[in-house]
Amino acid sequence: MTVMKTTLLTGGLLTFLAGCGLTGRETETVPNRQWLAGDSHIHSYFSPGYDTSTTPPTPIVGGPNGDADYNIVKNAEMAVKYGLNWMVITDHGGPNHSKLNLERAYPELQQARTQFPGLMSFVGMELNMPAMDHHTLMIPRSDKESQTLFDIESRWDAREAFPADASRNTEEKALQTVNYIKNIEGTKPILMANHPARSATALGTYGSDTPHELRNNNDAAPNIYVGFEGAPGHQAAALNRDGSLKVGAGSRGGYGNAPTYGGFDQMTARLGGLWDSMLAEGRRFWIVATSDSHSHYTDGGADFWPGEYQKTYVKADKSYDDVLDGLRSGRTFVTSGDLVSELDVTAAAGTSSASTGGSLKLGGAKDVTVTIRLRDPAGKNFHNDAPEVKRIDLIVGQVTGKVASAQYDSDTNPTTTVERRLSAADWKREGEIVTVTYTLKNVSKNMYLRVRGTNTDQQEPAADPKGENPWADLWFYSNPIFIEL
Repeated sequence: MTVMKTTLLTGGLLTFLAGCGLTGRETETVPNRQWLAGDSHIHSYFSPGYDTSTTPPTPIVGGPNGDADYNIVKNAEMAVKYGLNWMVITDHGGPNHSKLNLERAYPELQQARTQFPGLMSFVGMELNMPAMDHHTLMIPRSDKESQTLFDIESRWDAREAFPADASRNTEEKALQTVNYIKNIEGTKPILMANHPARSATALGTYGSDTPHELRNNNDAAPNIYVGFEGAPGHQAAALNRDGSLKVGAGSRGGYGNAPTYGGFDQMTARLGGLWDSMLAEGRRFWIVATSDSHSHYTDGGADFWPGEYQKTYVKADKSYDDVLDGLRSGRTFVTSGDLVSELDVTAAAGTSSASTGGSLKLGGAKDVTVTIRLRDPAGKNFHNDAPEVKRIDLIVGQVTGKVASAQYDSDTNPTTTVERRLSAADWKREGEIVTVTYTLKNVSKNMYLRVRGTNTDQQEPAADPKGENPWADLWFYSNPIFIEL
């Protein structure tokens, strides 16, 4: 039985929450939440090819020149098979793709909802973000969801116009896009940057997505522009159709120039790197992990099915509103290879506590007790392996406040450190449940903490070589908790 506790909200508080885009079920009740697995970046054959002999070009759904192979119902079927509770279909395209999404993709999504009612299937798309790489746009569930998507894509997608319109592809347009979404009535959509360093040419040498663009967009709408892919999809690029490895070929994530690290984007994986520099400003900026599923490796593609290899877990009740709120609020962790299936991190001082995505407020310098509780599943994953967690890292960094706009391309936080590397000697195990407690002594500065773990012996995630077996190099990451004096 689900127990719901009703909370009373004043008119002023409701007005404030509406301004933050948090109206809806989450403002009316405190749900009985659980970890729900999902994937926020999945393609269908509505990421089409185009017949350029017509004016404007005609989208070709399901053709050999398309960008993805499967229909939406098939994606839903496989999402359920691989243990997902929610998914977002994120097709992208070119001229007039908004009409294709509205008239053909949306009815097929409705069909998937009918056939798989236990799977929450969100309306969304992979927006061709002006002046940047692709972004997941996730739309709240409502009777206006398809029209909301159409309005955003038709107005702001950088490739929507024909003939191509260079004025739609500027940093100014990106900010206008974010502001347009911020001003939509009711519960707001969210935006997350996908594979943000895929176009980087070296560590710290970025391509389509730059630190200042991420910061500017987050400044414009911190409750809309809420994060990026910590771990990109396309993790099966090194696998042949039979599952064997392509010797010396196939880059995880399709990161052909600057590699991933343990399957994670350099913006996340680099200790004290870009993500940590944004957290040092106190930004509530979160990470997700996705499949970016276009074509399965057994069909000659570079992908796993949704949920087969990577999952984003959201602490939420089984409702569209609360899953979206969890992603917006950072109540999430990510994992590869089903290394863990639950990850609860709590920071406490006296009678006050906070969990992942939250803030612990201290009245002065105090000891803070950090409790990490995870589920290390006893069964086998979808590669027929039974990976075990070898180490958990507790990572901390100071929160020093917003940097000046002239420093918006900064990408380091020198205060970030691994506070403690924890192994089996440090934790208590009861069946699948691992629990460990650590005390941060005399916390006297604003800070954040986050957790990661692995089945490897690597002290820091190593750069991924071409041809690496993704199933042998598994990691999980939590989103942060902030501690405020």
